[in-house]
Amino acid sequence: MNHVYSIPLRTRFRGITVREGVLIRGEAGWGEWSPFLEYDAAESEPWLRCAEEAAAGDWPAPLRDAIPVNVTVPATSPRRAHEIVLAGGCTTAKVKVAERGQTLGDDLARVEAVRDAIGPEGRIRVDANGGWDVEEALAAIRALDRAAGGLEYVEQPCVEVEDLAVVRRTVEVPIAADESIRRAADPYRVRDLEAADIAVLKVQPLGGVRACLRIAEDIGLPVVVSSALETSVGIAAGVALAAALPELPHACGLATVQLFTDDVALESLVPVNGMLRVGRPAVDEESLQRLAAGHDRVAHWANRRADVDALRRSVRQDRPS
Repeated sequence: MNHVYSIPLRTRFRGITVREGVLIRGEAGWGEWSPFLEYDAAESEPWLRCAEEAAAGDWPAPLRDAIPVNVTVPATSPRRAHEIVLAGGCTTAKVKVAERGQTLGDDLARVEAVRDAIGPEGRIRVDANGGWDVEEALAAIRALDRAAGGLEYVEQPCVEVEDLAVVRRTVEVPIAADESIRRAADPYRVRDLEAADIAVLKVQPLGGVRACLRIAEDIGLPVVVSSALETSVGIAAGVALAAALPELPHACGLATVQLFTDDVALESLVPVNGMLRVGRPAVDEESLQRLAAGHDRVAHWANRRADVDALRRSVRQDRPS
């Protein structure tokens, strides 16, 4: 049984104001399939594998019962950033920077507001989503490090892995790789080129919890598990990954349900004292009706699923017998 949801966001995030996806019910519970709208069938297929794994209940046993998380601050005004951090209840904040149409001055003001809100002992990390070239990254990282009173790390400052490697060799702030892993034909080039200090893993784009565990083992870097902007159903898969990792040295980017105006779970996965509990939230049947997408969007997602199914059939036919 599938349900297409549509939930407004509190603040524009990643260029969108409404999040859509599909909840898939299986024998063991619910999984979430919510690839972003611009993704084609090939890029959306691993997201479906993650949902199917969740619906089948095929997750490893947890090694911990709670996960430390950061509050996520969109590319918003300093005042709003300050409010988000205070309401987030976390001691680590991830701040979006390098937003198209904004300036480094906007980023500096936002980071300064976050430092004021989180206090001198809190940790601040920034995420540029590949928004800088090398020279821009070097200048921005140094300025943001000063504005933050010290950055924990900078996530994906540049698009290309080779550029990440140059930046990492030049600045003292640690570098984390996200898109260079989850959207790469070879996620291990980050390791091979020594381009990052930290690997950011997202369960949907990488094909599920067990697939991410294999990557974490092979890539040999400290891991931060992060959200792909999901409901509590999707976040639970990220929590399952974080709970199964042998080591978890950094807070995870899984406290993003707070960015939604509503949720599909009876009890949303939101942090308490900077921690998310490990477990699978029960889906609220009434919310499935309240947050149901319109008929045109249901048709859109049905077409996307048909495209992924066709891709899978093509791949199976091309395999040698």
